[in-house]
Amino acid sequence: MNVEGKRVLITGGSSGIGLATAQALVRKGAKIAITGRRQDLLAAAIGRLGAEGGSVDSIAADLATRQGRETTLTRAIEILGGLDVLINNAGGVRAGRLERTSEADILAMIEIDLVAPILLTRAALPALRASGDAMIVNVASGIALVGAPFYATYAGVKAGLARFGEALRRELKGEGIHVLTALPGGTDTPMMKSNRAGPELGFSREPAAAVADAIVEGIEADAFEVIRGGETRARMIDLNRDNPAAVDERFLAIKPALEEAVRDHSAL
Repeated sequence: MNVEGKRVLITGGSSGIGLATAQALVRKGAKIAITGRRQDLLAAAIGRLGAEGGSVDSIAADLATRQGRETTLTRAIEILGGLDVLINNAGGVRAGRLERTSEADILAMIEIDLVAPILLTRAALPALRASGDAMIVNVASGIALVGAPFYATYAGVKAGLARFGEALRRELKGEGIHVLTALPGGTDTPMMKSNRAGPELGFSREPAAAVADAIVEGIEADAFEVIRGGETRARMIDLNRDNPAAVDERFLAIKPALEEAVRDHSAL
């Protein structure tokens, strides 16, 4: 896909990977609408994006609600004059042992990380079909490929989003809409600020701009997946497929330290 002139809606675009992706796309001449829940963060993001030039606007809405999704899609199509690319990036996380995670936090992760992108995508399909050359990008997580302790619900919903994208790609094959799944590893974003785990616990972090550039390259190449984390991540994915018991043992060795490091990790 040539992204120049494409009309792009990015959810969760006020910070982190979403904002970095918006910046990368604006530089390539795309027309962008970003969403977020907080008007102050959206205003700051629009200021930063404005410095890149191009056409950028924002929509304040909560995608976990039906009204928020309806507002987002209606306003985006009005602002952009249609829709060519939907990037489902908004997400939230709460780490910790499952039995100590509140029902409210579990439901919040399911709603924003899985239900919202599925329903927003369903609602956006008529506009994407009208484009004739459209794409859906689902930003999942590397944890969807290798489940980590203390992230059971988050891993479950991100894996669900990844398989949703795979199935939908096949469902829409030959109909003018491609589906790309992005699976970032640890990324230096506001969502990760309350996570104290470092590289020794498997949480190396790369800049959001590097992830965004890879996503845009994937869009341009009509890729199926964009997996970050380099050779280390690739080896872990292979080991998890071929010898999952060995991965279990690796996590067992670091489990007490990992539990302590992520017990306050929350961004909902």
